Amino acid sequence: MRKKNFKSFAKINLFLNIGKKVNNTGLHNIQSLVFLINLFDEINIKKNKSKTDKIKFYGKFCNKINKNNTITKSLYILRKKGFIDQNFKYDIKIKKQIPVFSGLGGGSSNAAYLIKNLVEKKKLTEKNKSIFSKHIGSDLKLFFYSNQIFQKKLYKITNLKSKIKLYFILVYPFLKCSTKEIYSNIRNLNNFKTKIVYSKSSKKKIIDNLLNEQNSLQEIVISKFPIIKKILFELKNLKKCQFSRLTGSGSACFGVFLTKKSADLGLKKIKKRFPKFWCVVGKTI
Repeated sequence: MRKKNFKSFAKINLFLNIGKKVNNTGLHNIQSLVFLINLFDEINIKKNKSKTDKIKFYGKFCNKINKNNTITKSLYILRKKGFIDQNFKYDIKIKKQIPVFSGLGGGSSNAAYLIKNLVEKKKLTEKNKSIFSKHIGSDLKLFFYSNQIFQKKLYKITNLKSKIKLYFILVYPFLKCSTKEIYSNIRNLNNFKTKIVYSKSSKKKIIDNLLNEQNSLQEIVISKFPIIKKILFELKNLKKCQFSRLTGSGSACFGVFLTKKSADLGLKKIKKRFPKFWCVVGKTI
């Protein structure tokens, strides 16, 4: 195996509905519109001649990653299930540019892109994708599809008919949101009454519908971190911001814009409002 260098992209949940747990899975039913954006970690991998894997995280957001991370979990499952040779060991370096505990999916993305680069494409069946997701993280499977997907139910994911270009102001307040803790506080479960088929909708219709959507976890996160409410308010009040929302289980927030110019102008104001937070403009890929 030659040395490989690849990018591992972040995701945004444009909305997120949480339903009851699906039988025998222990996982909540989920409905979401998920877009990948041009924020990414960089991964470098090559075989080594030692008896152990050597994994190194570095970069702006490497400090809070423990030894039981998605990369080590992925290698364990790949070997246990026979996808890679037990005797092959790797040097893996991950430059962390996606904030951790942010709802931007950095850990799951790292695992998915690693798997896609180590496993033959023909072996990435739906069954095997489910195995990886079960053992590594439930949102892992999102990164095996296209850059823009509609998750109608936990196991029903479809690619959007045509790509949509959007711009985002992302604000990360350096708050650690534990997905497990946030989910444990869910009280009101969504019945998925919406009949909108996002995978077949036009850009205008998608934006119009998204205005009426929500993130089921947003109020839970706000109750834990009240500053989130202020961030969302400031984003929504920016000129030409379509709407603002929490992504995933947080703590990153985003505002949606139709042009780069309006997002860039808004970013200047947001940076003045929150000078100690990580604030950037991102776009769909």
